Amino acid sequence: MLPQCVKIRPMETKQRKYEALFDRPFGVDEYSTGAKRFSRIPARIIVGVVAGVCKVLYRYRVDYREKLYPLVEQGGVVVISNHTSYLDVVFMYLGIRPRYWPRFIARDTLFERNSLLGWIFAHIGAFPIKRDTADRTAVKRASRMLKAGEVVGIMPEGTRRGKGNVEPHVHGGAALIARMGKAPIVPMAVHNVDKVKRKGERLRFPKITVEFGEPILLEDFDFLPKDDRLDGCVWYALRECFAMFNNVSPEQVDMVALFPEDKDFTEVFAQHPVAHHTTGELVEARRAKSAQLPEGGE
Repeated sequence: MLPQCVKIRPMETKQRKYEALFDRPFGVDEYSTGAKRFSRIPARIIVGVVAGVCKVLYRYRVDYREKLYPLVEQGGVVVISNHTSYLDVVFMYLGIRPRYWPRFIARDTLFERNSLLGWIFAHIGAFPIKRDTADRTAVKRASRMLKAGEVVGIMPEGTRRGKGNVEPHVHGGAALIARMGKAPIVPMAVHNVDKVKRKGERLRFPKITVEFGEPILLEDFDFLPKDDRLDGCVWYALRECFAMFNNVSPEQVDMVALFPEDKDFTEVFAQHPVAHHTTGELVEARRAKSAQLPEGGE
């Protein structure tokens, strides 16, 4: 029996209900701790229905999966995207499927306001993060997933662009998670999702294309001051996302206009270009490193 002074909010009660799912494997069979993955049967049904509807309504296709899949075969990967619509998350999920089951970081309110929505998110592999806070639990959880070989999807802007009263910002948490999980970052864009519902216009059903970019390594940003390293990496990765989204070169993306309150790294990266990597290069590097390690070593 709890003391009278202790109160559990409904939000906390609902999240505790799914806590076992958040910490169990989903994209892989088990963790090194011996924890077995939870059932994918609800996810198969949910994703199957959603994929079918999206295929009919949006005739979606996925380009350059070959930039992602070989990396996932060898370990965890962080996939990030700019955030224009709720559909970004749907098509990120569908883009990573059907070969892999991604884990998504979603704001905690999605698990509390609607019990059905919370149930769906929890059973398709999503887990909560407290927005605008240093949520260590979510960061540690995500890094464990990466070390186990799972794919973690993140929207680093923290909110949908142009929706609501919260302004998007460059949040370095995605780079922190990648560093702790020793994983590369793969940028992604969902083309035409911004045309589905514009303010004052009727609902539309444009053809949607999901596109994956080249991988990004956090260690390539070591030339930046330590305090700027995480934000600089995510800034660079988001610029790649917007470049794909707008079909322009990264240098043509006006990041100041997109993030007027955040630090601008345009001149820094112009003076110190970041190394470009292909998926093939990273895969070969990982294989070579694994071959040099003693059995059971890291």
